[in-house]
Amino acid sequence: MVDKFNEPLLTPKEVARHLGIPESTMYYWLGEEADGVPLVHRISPERRGWPSVPFVAVVEAYVLRALRDLGLTKRKIREAATEVRRSFDTPYALATKKITTDGVDIFVHYADGDLARVGDGQRPFREVIDDYLHYIDWDMKDGFAGSLRLRQYPDVAPVVIDPRFGWGVPVVSSNKVPVDAIVDLWLAGEPLEDVAYEYGLTREQVEAICRVARAA
Repeated sequence: MVDKFNEPLLTPKEVARHLGIPESTMYYWLGEEADGVPLVHRISPERRGWPSVPFVAVVEAYVLRALRDLGLTKRKIREAATEVRRSFDTPYALATKKITTDGVDIFVHYADGDLARVGDGQRPFREVIDDYLHYIDWDMKDGFAGSLRLRQYPDVAPVVIDPRFGWGVPVVSSNKVPVDAIVDLWLAGEPLEDVAYEYGLTREQVEAICRVARAA
């Protein structure tokens, strides 16, 4: 069983590619801190160029990207991460389900479903939008992310990063086959129908997976 907090699965370059962010941005985020703790965690690699990003940090980077895409400032994100860390005694604030947003402010989930705005503690007056959390599957045992769906793959062929399968490489959600295995077989000249048969998928699913993977 992979330790999603302490075992490095991917390189920063791989995480940037899977999440669709510039590699330079990923390295910058790995150096960002909130209250003296990294926003996106990193493990010292055994050798230069080897994986250094554990699964929990992949989720942290995804949430950070989602919040930034919504136009939220780094100051607000750092304040929210600090509030979660102090209130719930965890260094992995961005990988918990405690942070949510309405696109303008950031709110923290407390006990009994209570929400409070970071900064002044006010309760929200409008509907809170959780769409970015839709792509995270939460582990009920520890309250942290269990797997992350990659947004670039369509609903017909969901692809996830799940530390329990494939050692961090993207896999098809339905059968946990590595995306690279599917794409490699297609690139070797196998027709889409044959690739689909080999892995128990439909032609439409294989075509969608290969199209997205080749564009990455």
